[in-house]
Amino acid sequence: MLTSSRASRLVGPGPVLAWVMLIGLVLTVPFVAAVESPPTGAAGWLLLAGTGNMVGLLLEYTAVRTGKVGIVASIASTEGAVAATIAAIAGEPMTAVTAAVLALIAGGIALASLGTDDRDDDGRGARVAVVLSIGAAASFGVGLYAAGRVSGDVPLAWVVLPARLVGVLVVAIPLSLRRRMRITRHVAPLVVAAGIAEVAGIASFALGARQAIGIASVLGSQFAAFAAVGAFFFFGERLRRIQIVGVGVILVGVTVLAALRAGG
Repeated sequence: MLTSSRASRLVGPGPVLAWVMLIGLVLTVPFVAAVESPPTGAAGWLLLAGTGNMVGLLLEYTAVRTGKVGIVASIASTEGAVAATIAAIAGEPMTAVTAAVLALIAGGIALASLGTDDRDDDGRGARVAVVLSIGAAASFGVGLYAAGRVSGDVPLAWVVLPARLVGVLVVAIPLSLRRRMRITRHVAPLVVAAGIAEVAGIASFALGARQAIGIASVLGSQFAAFAAVGAFFFFGERLRRIQIVGVGVILVGVTVLAALRAGG
C-alpha cells in the first residue's frame, strides 16, 4: 500500500490503478492458462469479487491523496467485518460476540475519523478520505464475500484473475485510448511493485488459508499496522492521539473477528 499511495499522490489514482491491474493481469494469465476453467455457476460470483476488489482499490487510492495512509489502511482493513455483516444479512448465524466485535470496530472507525489533516485548513480532505475509505472497505467486503462463495470450487489463479481483468477492461483500456496512462520514470517502479504486491498478497493469503485459515486471517488483517508504521517512517505522517486509539481499536477488533471466524 505504501508504493501505491505514493504513486497515487504523484500521478493520480486512475493511472496507478490501470497499471497495477495491467501488471497483475500479465502475471496472472499464464497461471490461468495452465489450470482448468471454473464451473459455469461460479462466473457471477467471480465477476462480483473482481469488481468489488477493483472498485475498492480505486477508492483506496483516491483516499490516500488527501488522507493519511494509517487512517485509510485501518478503515479499509475492516473488509472482513463488512463481509461478516453481509453473510449475516444473507442468513448466516451471527453470535453475540461477533456482533459486539463489529460494534467495537465501528467505534474504532469513528475514533480514527476524528481530527483534521494538517494539509487541509478546514479538514475537508481528511473527511473525504474517511468517506472514501469506508466505501473501499464496503467494496472490498462485497468482493471478499463473493470470493468466499466460490474459493473452494475454483483454482487459485481464477480467484486472482477477475479484479485484474475487470480493471484492465474498465480502467486501463479507456485511459489508454484517452492517452492518460502516462507515468513518470520515478513512478514506474512504484506501480510495478504495487502490481506485483497485489497479486502476491492475494495468492499468499489464499494459499495460507488452505493450510491454516486462522493464522492467515489474523496475520493478513495486520496490513494496516504495517502501512501505518511505514507511513510514519517514509512519509513522516503522524496521527493525533485519538486517531491512534481508533486505529488500535480497529486492529484489535479486526484481529479478534478474524480469529472468531476462523474458529467458527
